[in-house]
Amino acid sequence: MHLIVNGEPLESHSRTIKELIEEIGIEDKVMAAAVNMNVVKKDNWESHLLCEKDRVEFLQFVGGG
Repeated sequence: MHLIVNGEPLESHSRTIKELIEEIGIEDKVMAAAVNMNVVKKDNWESHLLCEKDRVEFLQFVGGG
C-alpha cells in the first residue's frame, strides 16, 4: 500500500496505525497520530484501518527549556 508518512512516500504492508508504528520502529517515540488531518486516539491505533494513499502524521512531544 502506498502511504505518505510525515510527508514522505512509503510502501507499507501495515493495515493499522499500530502495525505501521511497529513496522517503522518508532513505538517508543510516538505520542499522537493523525490520518488525513484527523487525530486518531491512541486507544484506536490497533483498530484504525489504513487505506491506499492515506497521509499519516506521527507526532512526538519534545521538551525544552
